[in-house]
This record gives sequence, C-alpha cells and structure tokens, in this order.
Amino acid sequence: MNPEKDFAPLTPNIVRALNDKLYEKRKVAALEIEKLVREFVAQNNTVQIKHVIQTLSQEFALSQHPHSRKGGLIGLAACSIALGKDSGLYLKELIEPVLTCFNDADSRLRYYACEALYNIVKVARGAVLPHFNVLFDGLSKLAADPDPNVKSGSELLDRLLKDIVTESNKFDLVGFIPLLRERIYSNNQYARQFIISWILVLESVPDINLLDYLPEILDGLFQILGDNGKEIRKMCEVVLGEFLKEIKKNPSSVKFAEMANILVIHCQTTDDLIQLTAMCWMREFIQLAGRVMLPYSSGILTAVLPCLAYDDRKKSIKEVANVCNQSLMKLVTPEDDEPDEPKPVPQRQAEPNPDDSLAKQEGTPSGGPDGSCDSSFSGGGGSGSVFTPASTERAPVTLHLDGIVQVLNCHLSDMAIGMMTRIAVLKWLYHLYIKTPRKMFRHTDSLFPILLQTLSDESDEVILKDLEVLAEIASSPAGQTDDPGPLDGPDLRVSHSELQVPTPGRANLLNTPGTKGLECSPSTPTMNSYFYKFMINLLKRFSSERKLLEARGAFIIRQLCLLLNAENIFHSMADILLREEDLKFASTMVHTLNTILLTSTELFQLRNQLKDLKTLESQNLFCCLYRSWCHNPVTTVSLCFLTQNYRHAYDLIQKFGDLEVTVDFLTEVDKLVQLIECPIFTYLRLQLLDVKSHPHLIKALYGLLMLLPQSSAFQLLSRRLQCVPNPELLQTEDSSQAAPKAQKADSPSIDYAELLQHFEKVQKKHLEVRHQRSGRGDHLDRRVVL
Repeated sequence: MNPEKDFAPLTPNIVRALNDKLYEKRKVAALEIEKLVREFVAQNNTVQIKHVIQTLSQEFALSQHPHSRKGGLIGLAACSIALGKDSGLYLKELIEPVLTCFNDADSRLRYYACEALYNIVKVARGAVLPHFNVLFDGLSKLAADPDPNVKSGSELLDRLLKDIVTESNKFDLVGFIPLLRERIYSNNQYARQFIISWILVLESVPDINLLDYLPEILDGLFQILGDNGKEIRKMCEVVLGEFLKEIKKNPSSVKFAEMANILVIHCQTTDDLIQLTAMCWMREFIQLAGRVMLPYSSGILTAVLPCLAYDDRKKSIKEVANVCNQSLMKLVTPEDDEPDEPKPVPQRQAEPNPDDSLAKQEGTPSGGPDGSCDSSFSGGGGSGSVFTPASTERAPVTLHLDGIVQVLNCHLSDMAIGMMTRIAVLKWLYHLYIKTPRKMFRHTDSLFPILLQTLSDESDEVILKDLEVLAEIASSPAGQTDDPGPLDGPDLRVSHSELQVPTPGRANLLNTPGTKGLECSPSTPTMNSYFYKFMINLLKRFSSERKLLEARGAFIIRQLCLLLNAENIFHSMADILLREEDLKFASTMVHTLNTILLTSTELFQLRNQLKDLKTLESQNLFCCLYRSWCHNPVTTVSLCFLTQNYRHAYDLIQKFGDLEVTVDFLTEVDKLVQLIECPIFTYLRLQLLDVKSHPHLIKALYGLLMLLPQSSAFQLLSRRLQCVPNPELLQTEDSSQAAPKAQKADSPSIDYAELLQHFEKVQKKHLEVRHQRSGRGDHLDRRVVL
C-alpha cells in the first residue's frame, strides 16, 4: 500500500493502525472509524459515508496485503455499527467485499470475514433479506470449511440469519428456490447438513409455503437421505416426514404428478432407507392423488414389481410395495376401456405432460408414462424455471396401456425375476383383461407367446395365474374377431390347416354323407376366436416340450377345464389331434386326455354327459373324441367303456389281433384293467350282474384278459370275471343278431361300422410310421416275443 496516498477522510493514524499486524491496534482503528462515521451520520453526510466504505473496501478489504484485508474487514464492521438502522442503505457495499474474503486462502482471514459479516447482519437485521441469496451462498461454502474456527464462526452467523428469516414475513422464497435446488446436490456432508437445517427452518415458518416448491428439491432430499452420516440421514428423515405430514393435511394443493417420476427413480435405488422412504411416499401419493397417478403407472410398476419378490431381509419394503401395487390396480376401471375418452381428475389439480415431468432433472427415467421397463434411471441437480402453485383446473387422465403392457411383458419375460413378481404381473394382466378388454386385445399377439412360455414355470401358483389370463383371453367377448391373427411365436407356428377355425355349422355334420363323425369343434357364446388358436398353440407347446406334458400337462388341462368349458376343450383338442402329423405325440396326448377324462373330478359332468349318449350333442362329442382316440387303441376301448358302447368295444378288441403287440401296448392294457377297478367304473362292474343286458361287456373284458400275459393285471381281471353270476348265460345269440343298446327315438344312431373303419385306418398309419422309423434305425422295436 502506498503510504503517501490520500485516504481522507481516514486519518494517517487510522490508516497506519488498520495495516498493523496486531489485532489490538486494528481494533483501535475500528473504534476511530466508528466515531468518524457517527459524525457523518449526524451531519447526514452520505457522500463521506460512501467514500469511507469505498476506501475500506477497495484499498483494504480487497488489498493484496493480508493485514490490510483484516483491517478493512474490521473497519467495514465498524461502519455498519456506526450506521445502525441506516446500514440498510449501504448493505451492498458493505457485504460484497466481506463475502469476497470468504474465499481467502488464509483461515484466520476467513474467520475475521465471518466476524465482520455477523456484525453487519446483526445491525441490519431484516434489511439483509434482499441480499439473502448471496449470504446463503457464502454460508453454504463456509459450512464445509476445514478450519474448525471458521466453521464455528459461520454457524453463529447462520443461526443469526435463521432468526432473522423466522421473524420476517418478507422472505423471497421464489427467488431463493433456484439457489436451494442447486446447492441441495452438494456431496459435502457439512454442506448437506447446512441445507437440511435451512429447509427445516423454512418449513417451520407459517408464512412460507415450501410445499408448493417441493418438486424442485425432492430429488435432492432423497439423495441426501443416502448420506453416510447417520446424523444427516436422520435430519433428512425428519424433513421428509414433515413434508409428508403436510401433504396428508393438504392433498389438494400438492403437485403429485410433478413428483411421481422422482419417486419412481428412488424406489429403484439399492439403498434400503431411500427405497423404503420413496415407497412409502409412493403409497401415499397413489392413495391421496388417485387417478392422477395413472399416467405414471408403467414407471410405478417398473419400480414396485421387483420389490414384491424381496425376502424377509427387506420385508418392510415388500409390504409397502404390495400396498402400492394393490392401490394402483384399483385405479383401473372399466371406463378406461373407452377409446380416447380420458376421464377428468377428481382432484383439483393440474397435471403436466408426464413425459416432461422430469425435464428439469439430469436424465429422464424411461420408466415413466409410456416408458419401457428399463430401470437405468439417474437423478441429479439441474436448473429450470421455478414451479408455480398447483392450478385449480381439472385435467384429463388417460391410462397409458401400451407402457403398462410393455413393462408387464418385460418382467414376465425375465426368467430371473422372483415368483411373487411374476404372480403380480399375471394378476395385472388378468385385471386389465377384465377392466379394459377391448384395449388389451390389441396387445394379445405380443403377450400370447410369453404367456404360453410361462406355463413351463416351476411354480404351480404362477401357472394357475397364467392359465387364468389365458382362459380370460380365450373366453372374453372382446376377443371375438373374424381373424385374430397368429398367436404363436416363431417356434410355435402351425400349418395352415391347423390354424383353420371351425365354423358353427360343422357341429352338426354327424350324419352328412361322407363326413360322418368329422371333427366337431365347438362354437359357443362363451368362447371367442382366440380359443381354438389357444388350443392349437397349447398342443404345439406340449409337442415341442415333452417334459412339460409329462410333468404339468394333466395339471394344466384340468385347471383349464375349471376355468373354461371342459367339453369345448376336449372337443377342440380332439379335432386338432385328428390332423396331427406326429403320430407318436398324438398317441401320447390322447392317452393323457383320456386319463384326465376318466380320473379327474373336474370332468365329472362331462363323464356323465358321455355315459349315456342320450343327446345329439353328446353323440357329436363322442364321435369327435373317438376319431382322435383312435391314435391309441387302448384309450379307444376305455372311451367305449365310459360311453357304455360295449359291443363296439368288443369289436375293437377283436381287431387288436391285427395290431403290433408291444410292451407299451400291454402296459396300457394293464393300466386299463387297474382303472376298471377304480370308483369311476363302479357302474360298469355292477352291470356285470346283468349278463343278459350286457353280454358284450363281459366278452370285451374276456378279450382284454386274453390279451394280457400271466401278470398281476391278468389275475386281477380274472378274479373279477369269476364273480360274474351264471356263466352259462354267456352263451348268447349270435353277435350279428344282437340288438344294439336302445336309444331315444329322436336321437340319430351312430355309424359304428364307419368308426371301426376309421380305427383300422389310423392304426394302419401308425404301423407304417413305426416301420419307417425302424428302417431308419431310430426306433427301438419293443414287440413282445411270444
């Protein structure tokens, strides 16, 4: 500093003392400056006051010499004390040089700057509020200062400033929010603690409505919640808890839609506390905002569904996520199925474009409305316009079904996803098909392959829910179309003939010349155009995945018989198997269906319908089943036993002499004998008492006995036949003269001769195929050596 320079009105002694390295001498100079400024105030000499402040600022506080800077700081504080209430007129000139010293490399100088600013603010009180942002900015930096003395000084100044804000009703919240939004993303724990403390203060002031601007800072609060410091996390929990309480008290003024995607982001974090807190907020938002949250359903499901598979270590998160899932599901109503007719929001709240709701953040989550299930979200700070209070106008709400289905499909396709999540996905699909069938059937082509694939799931509960969805697809009136298109994936394609959907008229072709007993696929009001294709694709899956057929085939078909019409299922499968080119699979599938038909409690009504063949419908069904059952000779006989066609059963067994008797064949005969001893054939065993009325039943059973080797089944059937009374009555009239079983006069008779010819034709085809395989060396001949 130039000693010859004129610093008037500061005297040379004052200047010399301000530059001294001793604090006591600088303090004496400050007292002289205070006295001098008081005189100027008394004289109302503003020019000299400004000149003194400018000199202290430019020549001392901003000097290159450290002792001069210290002198300038204490001198500016002395000016403020001398000015008293009038200091508000000169605050800009007083504060700016002091704030500049906050960045000084010397920690002692930063401390003196805190001390000087404390004195300035203490005198000015509410007058400093127009300069609050620069003060807050400076304090937020000092909060992270490494020097404990500087940090202590900044805390004193911070408490003073908080008192002033609390007392005043002129705080400019709108101007402060952008700075708060910027500073809230600091990673320094002391800066975070500083930010949280200020939010707590502002939230406690009745005249300050921080809730209106919560969307600006909510993301930052959740990031602070993940701080490593327990104290900071606890403080942040308190802040978020206070905000949530206020939201519950005043839901009509909350901008739910603007915060929905923020919660979606943090519901997917790996930090348990953040995830649980965000999930609790999501639960409250769904319950308070209602349909306002519907446009964000895809993002919410992306966040919530994986949590449903959590184990007991994250039980709390799982429970809250389950409530979120159930509450969101309830928001979907039949009105959402109306095309392009968005419903008005019941809340008095404006709803922004969901795609733009996170435009102010760094990175928008793709799991928002109409988003996929990609969960690679990233939150962060950013700048943008300040939010304005919620509008009181009503806005429409539309269910973005495309995004929801995409998320559900994605989760169902992920084989690593947990069982409970898969069940929840299937419940959602079922719910959507019930509530919004017309819109959902637009997505059936994309959903159908994965629904079929899910039938291979390890969990029975998953398969049950999957079957419920498939059954709803197959029976919903909304699925009744002329051509629903192929529903199978690339590996499930079937031939053109297999894809043909039968017409209603084909059900009555039983006695039409040249078409007697042809395939009679059902067409009832309860089944739609997708039903028959579902049956085709289900059988194709059984064909391509034999383990599925062996392990779960019976279980799947039995459940479908409960969910759909059992007659339709058997009718259509028999029709499809009639044209099946893989004869080995056809035989296996027929055996499976026959076992289900004879043993499952779910098929009780269908068995009763077939038992007497009293109606045209039951006769049509019998003919349709018979033609497919011909793929397996023993199952064909069992069908005749079930329908009490004993004479035809006897005729069939007579033809067995022309068949290739293999171990597999005899095994099936053995199983049939075991079935005859089961409760399902109680009526058949009782009919053995009436020899005159059922001679061909006894002959058929003796025919089976003659087919069997001397095995346990042979002994079992032999003992049963020994119980038949009056063996001499077996000498009946010639079979050609025996009258067939009486039928109702109004029921057309079945052409059993034609059916027998069909049986011979099918068995001849099976024999040819077996011989071809044997010739290629890929078939193990399991014929019995007699």
